[in-house]
Amino acid sequence: MQGAMFLAVQHDCSPMDKSAGSGHKSEEKREKMKRTLLKDWKTRLSYFLQNSSTPGKPKTGKKSKQQAFIKPSPEEAQLWSEAFDELLASKYGLAAFRAFLKSEFCEENIEFWLACEDFKKTKSPQKLSSKARKIYTDFIEKEAPKEINIDFQTKTLIAQNIQEATSGCFTTAQKRVYSLMENNSYPRFLESEFYQDLCKKPQITTEPHAT
Repeated sequence: MQGAMFLAVQHDCSPMDKSAGSGHKSEEKREKMKRTLLKDWKTRLSYFLQNSSTPGKPKTGKKSKQQAFIKPSPEEAQLWSEAFDELLASKYGLAAFRAFLKSEFCEENIEFWLACEDFKKTKSPQKLSSKARKIYTDFIEKEAPKEINIDFQTKTLIAQNIQEATSGCFTTAQKRVYSLMENNSYPRFLESEFYQDLCKKPQITTEPHAT
C-alpha cells in the first residue's frame, strides 16, 4: 500500500519538475533575447551618434565630439518622456529615437523631418532649389526610395511648390510626419526596453556595518 502511494506521489511530481524546468528555460530565453535586443540597439545608436553632425555645419573638434557620446543620466532620459520636443532636442535622444525607428523599419519619417529642418535653414536660392528637388525625389514622389506616408493632395501641392522653391515648401508634410511620429512611434519608444534601460537608476549596494 505504501509502495503504491509512493509511486503515485512520484508520478504526480515528475510533470511539475519538468514544468518548472521548462519555465526556467523560458525565462533564460527571454533574458537572452532582451540582451541581444539591447546589444542591437546600442550598435545602431553608436552608428547614429557617429553620423549625427548637423548638415551644413563644419565638423566639431575632438572634444565636442566626445561630449556627444556621453550617456544621459536617468533623470535626463526621463525628461524625454515629458514632450516629444525634449527628445528631439537631445543629440543622444535623437540618435536613440532614430535607432528605434530603424528597428521598426520606418526611419524615413525622422530622416524626412531632419531634411526639412536643414532645408528651412538654407539661405541660398540655388541651394534651396536643389535641396527641394532632392527631398522630393528621396521622400515624396511615387515609389521614392524613402517614400513617406502622406496624402495625394499634399504630394501634388509639394510638386507645384518646388517649381519655385521657398523655405515653406514642405511645411504641411513636415507637420503631418511630426504628428505621426509624436502620436505613434514616440509612445512606443518610451515603452521600449532600450529607453526603460536608460531610465533605470543604478542600484547602490551598501555593506552592513560591523557591530
